[in-house]
Amino acid sequence: MASSLLNSEAPCRVPALFTGFEDLIAAESTRHGGVSPAPFSSLNLGINTADEPANVEENRRRFFAAIGASTYPFASSYQVHGTEILYATEAGRYEGYDALITNKPGLLVGVTVADCVPILIYDARQKAVAAVHAGWRGTAGKIVSRTLTRMQDQFGTRATDCFAYIGTCIDECSFEVGPEVAEQFESAFKREDANTGKSFIDLKKANAHLLVNFGVPEKQVETSSFSTVIDNRDYFSYRVENGTTGRMLAVIGLKYEQIVEG
Repeated sequence: MASSLLNSEAPCRVPALFTGFEDLIAAESTRHGGVSPAPFSSLNLGINTADEPANVEENRRRFFAAIGASTYPFASSYQVHGTEILYATEAGRYEGYDALITNKPGLLVGVTVADCVPILIYDARQKAVAAVHAGWRGTAGKIVSRTLTRMQDQFGTRATDCFAYIGTCIDECSFEVGPEVAEQFESAFKREDANTGKSFIDLKKANAHLLVNFGVPEKQVETSSFSTVIDNRDYFSYRVENGTTGRMLAVIGLKYEQIVEG
């Protein structure tokens, strides 16, 4: 399932896959609607950038307001391109994790990206969620499979009950890599340019394969049709902007109402 078109200069978009779940908040940001000047223009949500902290704080306030989550606590981590997973039970800025899972109503979890793949997962039966940061290292390390395994162990999650969104990232046509990276991916997820001998990796396809291979029904997987490189006007790209740019957020969580209804 491919994602729908982006509204012009919207600060965020909600994956179509999740719109039918009234108990869920899930969205990814764009680069529009913030206060940051160039080169972070304008909705930079990255704490670990050279942008003014006050700008990032205001941008985050605007983003969470736009998704109806102004009062929600938020858990995230300083990401290290690894495969460690945190079971988050309270708000905080953690360190060393590239995926967060929770089943706590009213708590949002999220990851920051600017070319890497954000993946949001919702277990509709056990009412649990996950936010995953999958760059090429995380993808090669099968972090999304590890996250689903952790959800199985922690919540009793079944893959068939899961809905997953593969968010906006660098696309295959733009992700040129050297042989040391290419050799870590199966042939189905890489392409070699006959003229240059360079390899290109499809991170979206590789992560979709991991999800489906784990048992998530293909019809319950949505992939963003946007690219941080091709659609750089709407999204931040670390590669295009030579490392000096903002970050997007992809967040997911159960609404507060679940406390009452549960």
